[in-house]
Amino acid sequence: MCGLVGMVAERDVAADIYDALTMLQHRGQDAAGIMTCSDGKLMQRKGEGLVRDVFRSSHMSQLLGRFGIGHARYPTQGSSGTALAQPFYVNSPYGIALAHNGNLTNSAFLSDELFKSDLRHLNTDSDSEVLLNVFAHELHRLGKLRPAPRDIFDAIRVVHKRCEGGYAAVALISGFGLVAFRDPNGIRPLVVGQRAGKGGVTEYMVASESVALDVLGYELLGDVLPGEAVCVTQSGELHREQCADSPKLTPCIFEHVYFARPDSLMDSISVYKTRMRQGAALAKKILRERPEHDIDVVIPIPDTSRVAGQSMAYELGVKFREGFMKNRYIGRTFIMPGQSERRKSVRQKLNPVPLEFKDKTVLLVDDSIVRGTTCDQIIQMAREAGARRVYFASAAPPVRFPNVYGIDMPAANELIAHGRTVDEVREEIGADWLVYQDLDDLIECSREGNPDVDGFESSVFDGRYLTGNIDDQYLQAIEAARADGAKGRGPYLGASEGAIVGLHNDT
Repeated sequence: MCGLVGMVAERDVAADIYDALTMLQHRGQDAAGIMTCSDGKLMQRKGEGLVRDVFRSSHMSQLLGRFGIGHARYPTQGSSGTALAQPFYVNSPYGIALAHNGNLTNSAFLSDELFKSDLRHLNTDSDSEVLLNVFAHELHRLGKLRPAPRDIFDAIRVVHKRCEGGYAAVALISGFGLVAFRDPNGIRPLVVGQRAGKGGVTEYMVASESVALDVLGYELLGDVLPGEAVCVTQSGELHREQCADSPKLTPCIFEHVYFARPDSLMDSISVYKTRMRQGAALAKKILRERPEHDIDVVIPIPDTSRVAGQSMAYELGVKFREGFMKNRYIGRTFIMPGQSERRKSVRQKLNPVPLEFKDKTVLLVDDSIVRGTTCDQIIQMAREAGARRVYFASAAPPVRFPNVYGIDMPAANELIAHGRTVDEVREEIGADWLVYQDLDDLIECSREGNPDVDGFESSVFDGRYLTGNIDDQYLQAIEAARADGAKGRGPYLGASEGAIVGLHNDT
């Protein structure tokens, strides 16, 4: 679940891309990268770590060019702890760099096909490099010295036919400009915006979330539609075209639950209002099941459950209190690379306020329960702070199935709700009572923001995979890859790029 940025402006864009990536840091803390283009030369800086740690002033001064792309990386499918920083680059044709959010579910097949049929070499097992090479190959087949927007769209049409899964991508083509596209199901998000440059030229930006546009003064034009491709030439001309045969808008509902910032708009849906509706719906379920509840106070697990918690407290007619203080310098535990890091960070990250717990029945609210490894620690902290009873509410339904579209929870045996009843999960985490959101209610909370949505990708809750071809053999394979990665013998060959690399294109 990565963060993407792409820009075409009338001046150097590196500083703006950096600012945008900091707004998308919540989408990935593993690595970051920026690539820009100036006079046919591609310049790059990428490395492992947070955006602020990867880029220094000396790096930024060398990232010249009026168009560029950026990426904040989140590790998936066994790649935790590796440093496959993006963007990736190929020199043929033209010189193309690409950054990708999501996961190709047929990447193994495509890797074999790229080598045997397309005669293209892959340096890593990253599906992002696969996506780049499929795109590059289709452009190369056109045989044009200089691509036109029509050529880009024709290539992306074939990309959609060859590539399966959920993906959003931004690409940089030397001598041409910026390209962005989204999978035909619209699983991974991508938005586009514009602003007036100081010289009167219209500047364009694409990003994973609208908040990245907001901070830089861009007006949100809307979402890149499922299957749509967007081209912005280096002269600033915008071109858009639908490149999929049968697109459907079925975005990932877990974006609304956890990943996206609440101040983002995705597919015309306000994440903030969606989370408010989640809290209200869950409160109504509590009132149905326990109309004479004894809850004294609702306390959110910072930060993503705060909005839902406020709405719950209002509907229940009880107090809402900030019972846990968060250390802002500790990252989000869900996307931390490695289980040991997630466990270690919980008590470093949260500290209870004893006055809000002592002798009270508290309802702790979280956005979801995935592995459950932090819930038991948080519940224990609440008891140690003096709580009389500790109830736990999840604003999402039980997470019972692996995700194959770019979220780092592919192994079913890591999911606490897989194969367990709600009461068994309650016992595992040590709560006095546990209540989950119903899936139908969760879907309606999101659909209310945009009735035109065709549906939602909800496979982690219901086990239904939109793209098909996901069977037990596939799930076992990615579980094995994840286990190998955790043992330090994963198949990934790439390494972070620790220096500026000048990639010159002679054409």
